[in-house]
Amino acid sequence: MPENETINQNIPKDHPRYQSLKYRHQIIEGMKNLVVAEAGLIAHGRGECFDYILGEKTNKVAKEAIKAAIATLLLAKNPIISVNGNVAALVPKQIVKLSKIIKAHLEINLFYQKKGRIEAIKSVLEKEGASDIRGVLNEDIVAIEGLKSNRRYVESILNADTVLVPLEDGDRTEILKKIGKTIITIDLNPISRTALNADITIVDNIIRTIPLMIEIAKELKRENIESLRNIVNNFDNIKNIKKTLDLIINYIEKQKIKLKNKS
Repeated sequence: MPENETINQNIPKDHPRYQSLKYRHQIIEGMKNLVVAEAGLIAHGRGECFDYILGEKTNKVAKEAIKAAIATLLLAKNPIISVNGNVAALVPKQIVKLSKIIKAHLEINLFYQKKGRIEAIKSVLEKEGASDIRGVLNEDIVAIEGLKSNRRYVESILNADTVLVPLEDGDRTEILKKIGKTIITIDLNPISRTALNADITIVDNIIRTIPLMIEIAKELKRENIESLRNIVNNFDNIKNIKKTLDLIINYIEKQKIKLKNKS
């Protein structure tokens, strides 16, 4: 029996870190199956740190950003969801379901293009019901001018008006913004380049965000265009990020008080 399976079976479901440990080993398994790059493990661990400080739950501030994100995606004429290895390893079923509800194509876009990774990710998404997956396996590939990493190779992203870039690197976000794309990101680090440059930044764990986006999308699809526009117009991303930072500061202050009381 593989080591990670043994560990999963030995984690009691009432363990306070059960969900975190469960998805940690999902990432490890993804790496073994070529879906996740080795560096993806480091990125996941960094996100866990922020999630811990945020209480490992989706707060009101994140929910406001999620609602604005869904309204924006529903208003978009040509939305695209960019998928990397960590997304495919953590929420493949949910990301496919979301794409169908908001009528957005999935496009595989990777920083680390190890041989076999794209095929592995495509297979995972197809297993969950995805079809017409865009990305560098197809013929209509172009390069984003000004971007040097492998993420510059895209198929439909340059034709999109709105791009959801969960677990993104900052370089591509900056370039896509410069060429007029509306960028929505899911990033547990509220002060990353991606978070600060995106139009809508959802500071939350993707394992909670995508299922919630699905539920909110079902609700907002019943709203008219004017209502959706009001949601978007009333959202201020910078203020939302500041509120998130306040939550982090408050958490740290509470921990300081607890330590003071123990001394």
